[in-house]
Amino acid sequence: MFRHALFIALSVVVLCPANSVIANHDDGNLKLFTEEILPLLKANCLKCHSGEKPKGGLSLTSRQGLLEGGESGPAVDLQNHADSVLLQAINFDGYEMPPTGKMSPKQIAAFTQWVAGGLAWPEDLHEIEVEQEPDAPEVNEKSKQFWSFQPVRKPAVPEVKSTSFVQNDIDRFIAEKLQTAGLSPSPPAEPTELVRRMHYDLLGLPPEPTFVQQWSERISGGKGRLKQDAVSELIDQLLKSPHYGEKWGRHWLDLVRYAETNSYERDGAKPFVWRYRDYVIDAFNQDKPYDRFILEQLAGDELSDSTPDSMIATGYYRLGRWDDEPADPKLALYDELDDIVTTTGQTFLGLTVNCARCHDHKIDPVPQRDYYRLLSFFQNIQRYGVRSEDSVRQASVAEIDKAADPDQVTEATQKYENEIKDARKQLKQIEDLIWDSLENVEKEEFQYEMNRVPIVEEREGSLLTDRQVNRYRKQTERLRDLRANKPSGLASALVVKENVQQIGPTYVLTRGNPHVEGEVVTPGFPAVLSPPEVVMPQVPESAASSGRRRVLANWIASPENPLTARVMINRIWQYHFGRGIVRTSSDFGFQGSRPTHPELLDWLASEFISSGWSVKQMHRLIMSSAVYQMSSRPNEQSYAKDPTNDLFWRFDMRRLTAEEIRDSILWVNGSLNADKMYGPSIFTDIPDAVKAGQSRPGAGWGQSSPEDKVRRSIYIHVKRSLLDPILESFDYADTDQSCPVRFVTTQPTQALGLLNSDFSLQQAQIFAGYLKQHSETETDRVKLALIRVTQRNPTDDEIARGINLMNDLRTVHQMDADESLTYFCLVALNLNEFLYLD
Repeated sequence: MFRHALFIALSVVVLCPANSVIANHDDGNLKLFTEEILPLLKANCLKCHSGEKPKGGLSLTSRQGLLEGGESGPAVDLQNHADSVLLQAINFDGYEMPPTGKMSPKQIAAFTQWVAGGLAWPEDLHEIEVEQEPDAPEVNEKSKQFWSFQPVRKPAVPEVKSTSFVQNDIDRFIAEKLQTAGLSPSPPAEPTELVRRMHYDLLGLPPEPTFVQQWSERISGGKGRLKQDAVSELIDQLLKSPHYGEKWGRHWLDLVRYAETNSYERDGAKPFVWRYRDYVIDAFNQDKPYDRFILEQLAGDELSDSTPDSMIATGYYRLGRWDDEPADPKLALYDELDDIVTTTGQTFLGLTVNCARCHDHKIDPVPQRDYYRLLSFFQNIQRYGVRSEDSVRQASVAEIDKAADPDQVTEATQKYENEIKDARKQLKQIEDLIWDSLENVEKEEFQYEMNRVPIVEEREGSLLTDRQVNRYRKQTERLRDLRANKPSGLASALVVKENVQQIGPTYVLTRGNPHVEGEVVTPGFPAVLSPPEVVMPQVPESAASSGRRRVLANWIASPENPLTARVMINRIWQYHFGRGIVRTSSDFGFQGSRPTHPELLDWLASEFISSGWSVKQMHRLIMSSAVYQMSSRPNEQSYAKDPTNDLFWRFDMRRLTAEEIRDSILWVNGSLNADKMYGPSIFTDIPDAVKAGQSRPGAGWGQSSPEDKVRRSIYIHVKRSLLDPILESFDYADTDQSCPVRFVTTQPTQALGLLNSDFSLQQAQIFAGYLKQHSETETDRVKLALIRVTQRNPTDDEIARGINLMNDLRTVHQMDADESLTYFCLVALNLNEFLYLD
């Protein structure tokens, strides 16, 4: 949450009369006020009951204010102190103050003693000084004029003096600002650099050296120029790869705080959540229109053309944390709803609406009432579960009209048959105890299952104990349930469900406290965006959902929404360039960064909508621009004027992401299993020392087959309390909340992990084996290693340095040939050129 508290000290001086301190106040009462009452007033009361317009007309900043009171009369009655409104309020007798929750008995006793003692007040304290927050921005015509709240209008493409830099209209927007600032754009990147850049940007994997060579020759136009028709062919070829969805789907998973466990102490696994991950990968590969992508995740079950995939998409609602044993269940419910409101607001709209949960937003014109109107769209979603795993399956798991994976069907069938056997075994143990006591008629009746429980119950207290009879009842019910829920071969998915029969009112919660309900509100959109009126659908008695989420999804996915297209196209730009045109990509509000190129942002948003919300078309447009194809090399003049590259005079180099580093290491040594896509997540090898950090070391971390352990990182099980160390150290996404930007850190654990971890050493050994298998001489092995790592031909000096390193390892450190090759491979995997993209 982006909060910036600007405090204004109020020191309104009101002269108290000399007799404001009653003569019989002793030092003990004054000490009580100074040490206990004054801090409690500041912490709990003065935020509302101070200033020029105190709430209810009651100011608590002076003794006189307490005695004069407000709309409800004097706050303190010195004659009959038990009748004081102040004491009644803090005891929750009529009024309930403070609204954030009742004070402790000790605090209430202190107030009672203070009032009974005559309201002691120091003579030199005329008025308590209060630090008061400024008024929240109002929703009015002025606030509605803010740039991001305006409708998207396509601007004219600017005319520029020099067109030598321009390749498409994007470049004209960039060139205009560069020319105005007197900056020169960097020349085009070297063809080999550009091919590697594009391959990583779209697929997240290094290109084969032969691929780099072939395409760099094709796109090279000589004299620092590039053949744009060949560049377009390269982009199209990369976009056809199934690995595109794995790379770009991961960006989306960051935004929706994707994880596969519930967090908290037990951190239990979410059943079938991996289907949502597969849905996202497939959606990007299919180039699913972004507006449809929104509709399916927010209301896939409510669409008239709902599909199995749109049902899976509603797993979006189940990705957050879940406290299966909350101390305050109602508070936990609203925490979960807040998580949905927060993620929806920031991901789709770029608005921090969650800051209005407890009060009006302090920065943006989002009243608290608007927050709860937005929450109302989600009000009757069933909670993820109550406590048990069975409750999760009832509330959040459904069979969908899609064939399950064969392995999963086999496993489920085996489990089902084992449970049938176990239930029958337990029933038979009890039946054997009573069989000899049955009369002939009873034995005949016992053949029919419906008669068995009553016959067994007749033996309670004689042949059978209460516990045995109860056990028989439960196992009979268990067997009946198992027969009614036989594995069907259909897939199960984590989905959203609603309780339509219990649609209750939505309240504005005072100070965000679920136990202090305020006014009732109905579903609505943030007023500052000048939205249409909400028209709620009629809910048939047989309906499985209220239709509310469909109303919200339609508005968010509308071309008329001023934020949706801007926010998403800004994210696409960010993932290509390392930062968005708006740097705060999930905050388009007053405190967010202003766009460096506002006209370009709106032009791109317009193009995005007119393309049918095609993400792949936006890749083609952006990557075909000269600004994308620029070199990352700086020039002194431009660097001096624009060191942060706000105007895009060069391409910013970047470090590989955590997943790209691990996947590239596996690719370099030939062990990456990139062909196997989708399906249940896999488990990598995690050292016991890392597992020891859990409350139950190693709990919930399975063992995968060797071929699965080397699959791409997007398929690694995402356990909130236990992340793969190599991913975590290289700035893996925060799984507890929406992660719009992965800030790149430089820390010792990264170097230590790449040089000394079990993973790195094992992969270096595999790399050494790969080199021995594919080359004969030491020189050839060094050359091949550097080609694999950098995707270019190394120089003679670079090869010589590799050979000299291995010689030193053998002569100085007494290593044998295999060891020296392994450690050379380890060094190669730590090269900056391997870890960074130009």
